[in-house]
Amino acid sequence: MSTVDPQVRDEPVDAAGTPLVDRRVPEQSSAGEGDPEAPRRASALWTVLGLLVVLALAAVVKVLTDLVPAVTEGTGMGRIAKSVEFPVYAIALGFLGNAVLSLTGVRARMTAAFRTELFIKIGLVLLGATINFAVVVRAAGPAVLQAVALITIVFLFTWWFAGLLGIDDKLRALLATALSVCGVSAAVAAAGAVQAKKEQLAFTATLVIVFAVPSIFLLPWLAGVMGLSPAVTGAWIGGNIDTTAAVTAAGAMAGEQPLQIASIVKVTQNALLGVVAVLLTLFFAFRAAPADADTAGAVATGSIPAGSASASSSPAAPVAGRRSLGMLWGRFPKFVLGFLLASVIATVLAQSLPADVLEPRLDAAKELQTWALTLAFVSIGLEFNISSAKEAGWKPVVVFAAATVVNLLVGLGLALLLFRNFTF
Repeated sequence: MSTVDPQVRDEPVDAAGTPLVDRRVPEQSSAGEGDPEAPRRASALWTVLGLLVVLALAAVVKVLTDLVPAVTEGTGMGRIAKSVEFPVYAIALGFLGNAVLSLTGVRARMTAAFRTELFIKIGLVLLGATINFAVVVRAAGPAVLQAVALITIVFLFTWWFAGLLGIDDKLRALLATALSVCGVSAAVAAAGAVQAKKEQLAFTATLVIVFAVPSIFLLPWLAGVMGLSPAVTGAWIGGNIDTTAAVTAAGAMAGEQPLQIASIVKVTQNALLGVVAVLLTLFFAFRAAPADADTAGAVATGSIPAGSASASSSPAAPVAGRRSLGMLWGRFPKFVLGFLLASVIATVLAQSLPADVLEPRLDAAKELQTWALTLAFVSIGLEFNISSAKEAGWKPVVVFAAATVVNLLVGLGLALLLFRNFTF
């Protein structure tokens, strides 16, 4: 009797038991198995799908902005519909899209496409092309004074009140910087400066968004109720709402002139972010210096062995000092330069080109700016994470609420003082 090798027992054999040549098609491995690029391609696909969602919602915003006032004209809703600006539709549709994508379980895979910061920076650079540089120059002085005073007062109050409630110093720094400068971007810069935990950064970013979204609608309404001038309205909005995207949304709702001043005030605050980050770095470094000195003394006396982790773990303050200029440039928001450059170019062209040549190009820049801002406002709603908001503890929330009230009151006083006589 013929014996079949166990290794080929599953192969086809003839009547004598001799294995035949296996002509079967080899089994294919499961899709993507063994392909290291598969996860990257899948991630890219979800990002593309997310971008398509953002673009589709922005297109719907454009339709609603044009269609709703036309359909409701002459009715009781016509007046209200005419006063509703595109940021309202964009944010509302963003939240609606957020809910739908979350319920279907795909939102988290698309988050790379929800680039609020990128879209808003593009929109602000294009906005610079529609602002005469003379307006920027006239507003720069009051804007700098307002930014310095507001950042100082709000930062110190938040730092003091958070310390009173016993909040960790690193979280205090994140809360104070986010509230006084420019929201999430400031929190990110502060987190790097003080080496905060990622959970503290996520927590602070959530609070910024939770408080910023209602302000988009509240501040323009309050400005109208109080009868504030366009310049004062813009300065109040730009100085008080924490995120640049929310400032731009609120400014757009208030009108073209308030939007210009709000943007100038906000980019002035953004420009000071690098200074705040450097000061925080130096503060935390020099606070560690006494501990370093104590450690060095302990090493000298032999109570801590030389070369141990305790003897070499703390960074030296001089290192932070040497890195300060590099950090200042690294933290400086580069889109501020783009905003100013676009304004300078547009102003120069206005003096050298006839109006019939320049106006169509400015109109095109304005249309692109509107699209970029619409994409940003849609992304605000899509990015919001309700689960992160639920994790907020009560002490930082109380600090954020109290500092927001101080910010509103001090900001209103400074805006009235510095911009009450401003003319366009």
